Amino acid sequence: MGQVSITIRGRQYLIACDDGQEAHLARLGRYLDEQSQQLAVNTGAVNDTMMMVMVALTIADELTDANAKLEAQNSVGKTAQENVASGIASLLNGLAKRIEDIAVALERP
Repeated sequence: MGQVSITIRGRQYLIACDDGQEAHLARLGRYLDEQSQQLAVNTGAVNDTMMMVMVALTIADELTDANAKLEAQNSVGKTAQENVASGIASLLNGLAKRIEDIAVALERP
């Protein structure tokens, strides 16, 4: 099991993680520190607990925005797939009709 030391607002935290996840956890720690530093500039002095709540809310807001965008893109992609499938079905129906017409014409004496 790995361990990573991350620093948030000048305080170090030793966090355990699965082996191989150390670099990812370190990036997350830097992101949290950046978010807390940015909020500190905008809000002034608040205690660590309040700061972490504000950081968590900021990140939750970013996550919900990203999920909404992803859902919208998936919806557009699904609609496009449905349109392509409908177009292919129409094309195949048209080809089947032409083949039937040709078969009928060939059967005539």
